[in-house]
Order: sequence, then C-alpha cells, then structure tokens
Amino acid sequence: MRSIKPAALIAAVAAAGLLAACSGGTNAGDNGSGSTPSGVLTLASVDQGSIEDVVKAFEAANPGVDVRFTTSGADQYQQQIRTQLSSGTAPDVMTVWPGNGNPGATYVLAKPGYLMDLSDQPWAAKLPPAMKSVAQYDGKTYTGVFGQNGIGAVYNEDALTKAGLTAPGTWSELLNFCKAAASKGTPAFALGNQDNWVTQIVLYALVATAVYGPDRDFDQKMQAGQATFADSNWKVAMDKYLQMDKAGCFQKNPLGTSYEASQTLAATGKTLGIIQGNWVIALLKGKNPAGKFTLKTLPATDNPAEFVMPAAAGAGYGVNAKAKNKDLALKFVNFVMSPEGMNLFVKKQGGLPSLPDTGFTPDPSLAELSKYITDNKTVPFMDQLWPNPKVQQTMLSGLQEIFSGQSTPDKVLKTMDADYKASS
Repeated sequence: MRSIKPAALIAAVAAAGLLAACSGGTNAGDNGSGSTPSGVLTLASVDQGSIEDVVKAFEAANPGVDVRFTTSGADQYQQQIRTQLSSGTAPDVMTVWPGNGNPGATYVLAKPGYLMDLSDQPWAAKLPPAMKSVAQYDGKTYTGVFGQNGIGAVYNEDALTKAGLTAPGTWSELLNFCKAAASKGTPAFALGNQDNWVTQIVLYALVATAVYGPDRDFDQKMQAGQATFADSNWKVAMDKYLQMDKAGCFQKNPLGTSYEASQTLAATGKTLGIIQGNWVIALLKGKNPAGKFTLKTLPATDNPAEFVMPAAAGAGYGVNAKAKNKDLALKFVNFVMSPEGMNLFVKKQGGLPSLPDTGFTPDPSLAELSKYITDNKTVPFMDQLWPNPKVQQTMLSGLQEIFSGQSTPDKVLKTMDADYKASS
C-alpha cells in the first residue's frame, strides 16, 4: 500500500480510509471570477484528524492566508484526483502517495505532468535514499514525504488487561490468542474490509515476515522475472490470513464493517485491537482520549528472529503543476517538510518523521516500530515497488472476493501475476 494510503498500503497508508469532511466550503478556491485570491490556498487531503492542526499552524505563521481544504477517504480520493487533474479542477496542493501502487501515487501523477517538480526545494536533497526513490519520478522529486509509517497489530492495552490476555509473540500464540479472545466475547482485532484498501493491511503484515523474512531480495527477483506471487510465500501469507479469520481473530462480518466502524470497535474495547498502520493510533485516541494503544509486529511464524515489519514512506503532498496559487502551494509543502510542520504531523498521526534531526521524540506506542527501523528489519509497503497500480487494485478486489467466498488465493495471485507482467 502506498500509504496505501499507505495503498491502498502507503493506501494506505497514509493515512487513508477517512470520512469525508471539509473546511472552507465547496467553492474553495473560486472567487467567482475563475481565479484564486492571492491569499487563498486550496488543498485536498486524506489526513483527516491531523491536517487540521497543520493548516491552523500554517495560517498562524502566515497571517492573511486562508487554506480551504477538503478531506476524504483514500478510495474516494483516488477515484477523484485524476479526473480533477485532467479536467483542470484539482486543488493547488494534494495528497500524493510514494511510488507506483495506486491512482494517486507519485509515478502515476508525475508521468503525465500533473505534478510540479520540487527537486529544488530545500528538503528534497535531505530525504533518505529509500524515501527519495519513491518520492521521485525520472530522477526528479515530486512529493514531500513527511513521515514514515509502519503496519502491525495495534492493541488496546486497557481491553487486553480487562480480558486477562497479553499480546502474542508467535504465530501459534496468535491463533490461541484469537480463540481465547473470541471465547470471552471480545474478538482480537477489528477489520473494516468494507473499505477495500483495508483488505491489504493484514496481508502486508503477514507478507513482510512470510515472504521477506527468508528472502529480502524478493522484489528484485520479481522485477527480473525470477519469482511470482502465485509460486511464492505470498500464498502462505494469504492462507494465514484466512486461518486468522477461521480462528475468530476478527469480528463478525468484516465485509460489512467500514474503516470508521472498525476504529470505534478497537477504541472502545469491543475488540482487543486492530491491525493497521500507525496512523490509526491518533484516530483511536480521538475516539478514546484516555486509552492507551501500542503497535507491535504481527507474528507470522513461530520464530521471532524471522519477524519483519512493513515500514515505509507514508503519503505526502504534491503541488498541482497548474496550481492557481503556486507560490503559496510551495510555501505550504515546505512548511509540511519543515521541522515544525513535520513534527506536528507525525505527532498527531502517531508516526515518525522522514527527515533526521527534527528534534522529534517518538510516542512510546511506537517503540517496537522504531527498533525494527533501526535494526533494518523492515520492508517497504509491497505495492510501492510494483510496476503499475493495476496489481494492487486486483489484489484489493480479489481479497474482498475471497472473504465473500467468490474467489481463492490461487486465483487472485495468478491474476496479480498477469497484471504485474503486463507492464514489466
């Protein structure tokens, strides 16, 4: 997922899958004459719950500036942004995911010329190599990536204590944990598969260890035509996903549960947690300010030494190449990439900054993710290195079909292979 968003992964995440909301009205950016006032910036974001504070800080630092923004879920956003860009109705600044995994990703939007080249901005040269590679297209930087995100099991510590259970440390313990939680009437994890980008999250958490634990060069082998999804441990990871479902790891009817509803279940202790990106922690705290939430790796084998976590650049911001207020748009993205803006964003989201030396102190809930990053036991969100967005879309719809009994892991993985090879 490109953060998800995140995809999707990368969607997703970045954060992703958020309810629609808006500030400034539906006519933001139009003063009636077809142009935008010099002090008005239009913005579209999927970072509901965190973009609001960043906007307030930016406006406070720039008196007279009015940021008119909308927020929406990743699925809705990705469907709309390409149409808006091609029709000339897109905002000045917009959420852009790293890499190439979804319709709102850097490669996909930069290739047709929809994004402004940001290579000469002061932060661009400072991006770590792994982040720079997915924020660029054809050697030029197009996306201001402000945070690193990870995917794992986010536990509601109060709910765990109430249930008399502890977070599992191995795959066998995970299945037993799910059975024990289900027997107490409190499912282990909330799963909002009604939003199709959510379907990939549990799978990515399992794939990280199942596929990349034994083979860190799997992506290179895929690109060279030496490996496939169907004939690899992707099949093992998908099978484990279904084993979790059969073991009662999730609440009833995940396909009828939205991302928003899954947050409520985990935040209020109706489940013991949720498998998601770290961005969900801020949303859970918003629903339960007194709650304590901790992100841990999701076990996929019985050997913790093999564990790997998905962790990668999250969704960032790009500038519309045809922005009505380019100067203010650049100023906003540079604020997001400044220590002040970056730290505000990642603190609100429960993430980690993309640049070093920002003075940021990670939330204790992210201690395990921070250690995995430091120990180089992470892999990018899987879709970020795929050759086209179709692979992810096939996976997402396929996972929903698997959960509804209309498809199988073998069928979905073979179709993903066909989509991957089509543009390799």
